[in-house]
Amino acid sequence: MPKKIISPFKNESECLQIGSLTVENRVDRVSIFGSVDITRDKEGLAVARELKSIVDLTLAELEGADLPDKVELKPVKIVKNPFD
Repeated sequence: MPKKIISPFKNESECLQIGSLTVENRVDRVSIFGSVDITRDKEGLAVARELKSIVDLTLAELEGADLPDKVELKPVKIVKNPFD
């Protein structure tokens, strides 16, 4: 299974999926939603490592930054579907 990577808080375009779990990158947050099964086998180990990698990257970015007490989240920008 190829390793999926994001650059936490660096852009508004990266999104990856692990099973039914979605990780969306934003400049003010990383959103993780959905679910994924970590089975007790080699595939489950690969999934667990992938999740850990994403969390480790996010932690490193947060720990290396001068953080405010609380960030004001930017509202989601809705754009017109160009295919309508």
